[in-house]
Order: sequence, then structure tokens, then C-alpha cells
Amino acid sequence: MSEKFDIQKYMTEGVEGIVKEAVRATLSDPKESAFMLGFAAASRRASKRRAALEKEDIHMPPFLIASITSSCNLHCSGCYSRCSDATNDSPPVSQLTSEEWLGIFHQAEDMGISFILLAGGEPLLRRKVIEAAGDIKDILFPIFTNGTYIDDRYLGLFDRCRNLIPVMSIEGGRETTDRRRGEGVYDKLCQSMAALHERKLIFGASVTVTSANAAEVTDEAFVSGLIAKGCRLIVYVEYVPADGNSEHLAPTDREREIMSSALASLRKDHPEAVFVSFPGDEKSSGGCIAAGRGFFHINSHGGAEPCPFSPYSDINVRDTSLKDAAASPLFRALADGGLLSDDHPGGCVLYEKRSLVEALLAK
Repeated sequence: MSEKFDIQKYMTEGVEGIVKEAVRATLSDPKESAFMLGFAAASRRASKRRAALEKEDIHMPPFLIASITSSCNLHCSGCYSRCSDATNDSPPVSQLTSEEWLGIFHQAEDMGISFILLAGGEPLLRRKVIEAAGDIKDILFPIFTNGTYIDDRYLGLFDRCRNLIPVMSIEGGRETTDRRRGEGVYDKLCQSMAALHERKLIFGASVTVTSANAAEVTDEAFVSGLIAKGCRLIVYVEYVPADGNSEHLAPTDREREIMSSALASLRKDHPEAVFVSFPGDEKSSGGCIAAGRGFFHINSHGGAEPCPFSPYSDINVRDTSLKDAAASPLFRALADGGLLSDDHPGGCVLYEKRSLVEALLAK
């Protein structure tokens, strides 16, 4: 009989690995390195809190994704958030307030969550929420932004609050980026990167990997160019088709193999940067780590969802605690029913089997 997969051990080791790499990547910057060393100690304390909860049969993941707004100034082609109507051009209605988000961040800190990825829409539209996050020093907040709202006030905030890490979305070079995100976006990204680098602020890049750009975005020239601009974190996110018309852009198994090989080389050749791939190899992680196993998603209205690519919810953090949300009936059904570790063509199992998720929600 094969050994039972230990998700707590797997995620704890994953967090420790990311933090270790982050410390190593910032050694040349005394201020940033000092923060990362302090955060490494905080993440160890958080791991102990999660382990203590696990003994009480309460599983709390180390990661959380928080989409803090349903507004965005861009209309990127194939955007999963717009396709699911989580982001639109209408004035925001009944979004969680900055005070409500601050309460969630405090709960997360108490429960041993180490990372909260701030997303949207465009998260920098919610300046008060970003400022609230900056006050929670034991949690690292990567802010996945399109980079167009980075101004002097934000630069000052990022300098004061080193736990806020802007991670800017880029699709490759100018032509590839502007084709998906709009004319002039690439140049604006470069301006934002230059402003961050000038102030010696750590920042990252989020790269959506498709069948069209997989070779370009893992090429040594592209990665070296980002690092030369000051980028110290590169997050590769596999494209998940959400509109029914873009399945051809999802990476194939062959392209995933190429990306995996390229990442191994990049990590070896560029110790000054951290490379993260999502969802990565689900087989090695015992299946999908969404739905509370490794992370879950809170949408801008408070709904707890398995993942941004699986926008289904049966519980709202406005009405319950973060601890209860992490163990929602839907999350438990997904885990207990084996769907998270189910065989599928590759990429996102929850998207591939969304009809089964909808059936569980309807029960």
C-alpha cells in the first residue's frame, strides 16, 4: 500500500522552500534581506500554529488568495475574472470594506496563514485595503497587479511595508503583452519596474503561460531581461480557458514538460531570483491543492471559493469565520469525493470537471 500523502507536510516544506529562496535572492539588499530573515522566523511560527490546529482536526492552508475588488481598468483577452463576471465595468456593489478585509487578515494571521495573494480586478484600486495589509507584518502579501497604478504614494508604501510585494502581469515582450493587455501596457510596465528598481524595492512578475507564448516566456533572454530590470520573483501561471473559445491556448502536456525543464535550468542559473509555477505538477502534490488543501479564494464580496478558476461558493466570510470557511461543505465534498486528485487531461482539474463541482454545489 502506498504511503498516504501528507498535505500539511508538503505545504509546510513548500512554504519553507519559498522563504529560503527569497532570503537567498535578497542577500545583496540589506534592508530587504533583514525583512526576509524576520519573515522566515514568522513563517516558522505560523507553521507551528497550523500544526497545532491540525492536531485538533482543523486544517488551515498556508496560502490564501483574496480578490479585493471587482473593478479593473484593462480588458485583457480571455481574462478568467471577466469571463466569470467576477470583474466588470459596473460600479462595485457590496464589496467587502477595508475594515472587513483587515479583520480577515487578522484572522489569517491568528490561524497561521503566511501568504495572502491580493488580486482582483486590479487590486491597487483599493488603496485602503493595501494599506491595511501593510500593517500585518507577519504575512507576506504578493499583489498581482497590471502595474498601471503604481505611483509615488504606492512606492512610498512599498518602501515602508516590505511585506507588500508588487507582482506585475506580463505576457512576454512588447508585442505579446500589448496584444493581450492593450497598447502601451508593456511600456507602462517597464516604467513601473524602473521606478521600483530605482528605489531598490523588491518586485515580481506574473506570467500567464499559453500555448502561444510558452517558449518565449521561459527563454533565457526574456528571463534575464526581467532580472536586469530588478525583478526577483517570477510566477508562471498556466492559462485556464474560461470563455469556451480559447481551449487552444491552454498549455499541452508537451509544453508543460518544456516549461518544467526550463524552470529547472532557470533556478540553477539564476539564484538571485525565485521561480514559482502554478498549478505545477499536481501528481507530485497529491492532486489539486485548491479548496482549502493548500489554499482557497475569497472573492470581492466575501464568498469562499475553491480557486479563482472555480468560482463556486457555499459560504461567505461576512457570515462566518475564516476557520469555518476553510472547511466549507463544498470544500469537504471536493476533498472527500476524490475530485481534487482525479485523473484529467492536465492543467486545472476543477475547470476541466466544473460540471461535477456545480453538481456538488447543487446538493
